[in-house]
Amino acid sequence: MSTVTVQSYIDKLADRFGQSDLYYGHGTDNPFDEAVYLVYGALSLSFDAEANSPGRLLADSELCWLDELVKARVEQRIPVGYLVGKAWFSGHQFLCDSRALIPRSPIAELIDRKFRPLLKRAPARVLDLCAGGGCIGISCALRFPGCEVELAELCADACELAMANVALHKLSPRVSVLRSDLFSALTGPYDLIISNPPYVSRQEIAALPEEYCHEPVLGLLSEDDGLALALKILHEAADFLCADGVLIMEVGYSRQQLSTRLKAVPLEWLEFAHGGEGVLALTRNQLRQYQGLRSP
Repeated sequence: MSTVTVQSYIDKLADRFGQSDLYYGHGTDNPFDEAVYLVYGALSLSFDAEANSPGRLLADSELCWLDELVKARVEQRIPVGYLVGKAWFSGHQFLCDSRALIPRSPIAELIDRKFRPLLKRAPARVLDLCAGGGCIGISCALRFPGCEVELAELCADACELAMANVALHKLSPRVSVLRSDLFSALTGPYDLIISNPPYVSRQEIAALPEEYCHEPVLGLLSEDDGLALALKILHEAADFLCADGVLIMEVGYSRQQLSTRLKAVPLEWLEFAHGGEGVLALTRNQLRQYQGLRSP
């Protein structure tokens, strides 16, 4: 047994991360939280028992394992979520690997407050479109125990990860996974459609920090300056919503481009108390009103 405690390892690791020019944005935004994520995730320590964990001594085998992960994080720029195989979203743990993007959407905050005031009632059917590993839809199912959720995803590998996360949370058959190119294999209607589609342009892909190179490009890239999928969703979503249904979609830093392209559409951009931007909300009636609109 070494003489190194969990806390002392985290403190030194945070210093090293801070000097290593890493990019933070896959679940944390600073070196210390990144260090906690790696250590607690790798050792499967409970954040609920944090008061008892910092003083625990690390076994020699644990030190070796952690050192290997740190080397991969610093030298290869592999995001921590992929190194430890897990990520947290809306307070829940999910399996995380390179078959899908690492969960990090501000939509978690909307789920935590049950989409108030956007929804007038608890949704009976929810669609998570471009679901990746399924964290958004599964979190909705956990927040609304009475609803049915469909996770729609084009990538077969991501569908497998989503199914594993459904099994992890024991939500089958209330949550199902469908392989679908956007709405092509879906029927609806849904009370709520949530989508975090790919919205990064080819030019922007090349400029992303190295950490993003470990994520599947299919989960990031969208043609037409990053807007192709978002525009298609906006034009088709109304056909899959209930009369009082709502679409919530994240387009991140493509917000300005989308607003410019759709000047006639009153896009409602949501604000977040804990950071994040580029998430819009539209009712079915609003989507119907502009369904025939074609961007220039």
